[in-house]
Amino acid sequence: MDAAPEVGGQNSGVRPMDLTLIALGGCTGIDVVSILQKMRAPVKSFTMDIDGDRAPDHPKVYTTIVINYRFETEHDIQDKISRAVHLSQEKYCSVSQMLVKAATIEARIYINGNLAETIAH
Repeated sequence: MDAAPEVGGQNSGVRPMDLTLIALGGCTGIDVVSILQKMRAPVKSFTMDIDGDRAPDHPKVYTTIVINYRFETEHDIQDKISRAVHLSQEKYCSVSQMLVKAATIEARIYINGNLAETIAH
């Protein structure tokens, strides 16, 4: 871990607030993969990217977080993908449940490059 030079860091490592988004991605990503496997819903690939906007003043908490779930599949499994993401966001991902108390979380589901659904919490 590191910090900006103006607070004594060397600007060479991940920062604590970035780790928060990494934790969110790990938590929900593992959920979604596990749920889709249990549903026997085959995907060719699954990637995610997460970004967040922070308050301008201290303590500079996240105010908005956007999660882009990107799936490639040869099968018509949009309903299963949607259900897996909803279950992760609304029930299983403890990091998401903690962060939604402080920030708006928007989850966007892309299937084969097309936006299939947006979920806002």
